[in-house]
Amino acid sequence: MSSSLVHESAAVADRRNGAQPDTSDADCPPAQPGPSTLSVHGGEARDKAFHSVTTPIVQTSTYTFRDTAALVEYMEEHMFWDEPQRDEYGRYGNPTVRAVEARLAALENGDDALLTPSGMSAITGTLLVFLSAGSHLVCTIDCYRRTRDFIQTILSRYGVEATVVPSADLQAIEDAIQPNTRLIFSESPTNPFMRCLDLEGLADIGRRRGIRTAIDSTFATPLNLRPLDYGIDLVIHSVTKYLAGHNDVMAGAVIGKNGLTAPLRQMHGILGSVIDPQTAYLVGRGLKTLGLRIERQNANGLAVAQYLENHPRVRRVWYPGLSSHPDHAIAAAQLRGFGGVVSFEIEGDGEQTGRFIDALRIPYIGPSLGGVESLVEQVQLVSYYDADPEKLDALGVSPSLVRLACGIEDAADIIADLEQALTMS
Repeated sequence: MSSSLVHESAAVADRRNGAQPDTSDADCPPAQPGPSTLSVHGGEARDKAFHSVTTPIVQTSTYTFRDTAALVEYMEEHMFWDEPQRDEYGRYGNPTVRAVEARLAALENGDDALLTPSGMSAITGTLLVFLSAGSHLVCTIDCYRRTRDFIQTILSRYGVEATVVPSADLQAIEDAIQPNTRLIFSESPTNPFMRCLDLEGLADIGRRRGIRTAIDSTFATPLNLRPLDYGIDLVIHSVTKYLAGHNDVMAGAVIGKNGLTAPLRQMHGILGSVIDPQTAYLVGRGLKTLGLRIERQNANGLAVAQYLENHPRVRRVWYPGLSSHPDHAIAAAQLRGFGGVVSFEIEGDGEQTGRFIDALRIPYIGPSLGGVESLVEQVQLVSYYDADPEKLDALGVSPSLVRLACGIEDAADIIADLEQALTMS
């Protein structure tokens, strides 16, 4: 993360708020900020409207112009600049939203970020922009189920072909490339087995073959992994999860460099997939504590994974921080922390697994992750309730597979809860 990018993002935010640029330290750039500092200050204007310490919620659908000359000036900016210095209409931009986007861009070492109403809208928008009839997509088998559904059932109706390849297999990805391949899409780490891709190798394939690469990095967050630093073109987040962090909002984000988010912004303005300023404010507030939360969730995830791996009633644990994980070497080289999600299989069948989950007292049963409260799910019931057995076998999803998304509770309490539930069930 270069300090110049932080200044550029802040300068854009300053201009939007009507502040004059501060050039007093132009010859003495500050030291490179750390991720927690960026979580609090990245991309934000130093002086905000009404002297507020937080970015205010600008609750408006329409922005007015002083006179016709001001309108003409805006239109000329809009035609000839990528980024006009003010907003015109709520579907195309909002100061509260832009401030959070600037901070997300700073966190991911990107040039720009686009906030969307959900993680899925970030994914579908990206696929719609970079794929068209007659084009081809490569994705991995362990992408989020609804992502695969959109690729295989919606995009296929519009003439987009897709090849699904095994998890974390660069050779399979390269072998699947066709002359009309336009995008390689995957997750890292993946859900629910936390498979980790060699991102530098994937970016190399994309560059050599002239293909865009996109990574859903929801499970990692920018605190643990920044895919753009490895040469990936676009990084996507379900902001609902760790970035917002409190299980109370839904949002998504796409971050990139070299103008790649510009067509996405235009597409979302046309489709109307815009996020409201109240939600953006809550995302920005959640980001302020991202460093603290991720530090605790990394620690909780590792402690829980180590405990479970040594428990006689646990068959197997999937956690990239364990040497038993198939991608541990890649994870150790790329990740600054291994995250708060632990997947594991317990002894017994699906009914016994249900009894174990019901015996837990701290985690809530629920399908999400990344918030301050721990959540747990029996993966087959939540994500694959209607799937046929052959498909489940291909995905490696057994009735006894559990996904625990650790919150920020004390690790000792989570482990004690797991112990009593394993004993009772």
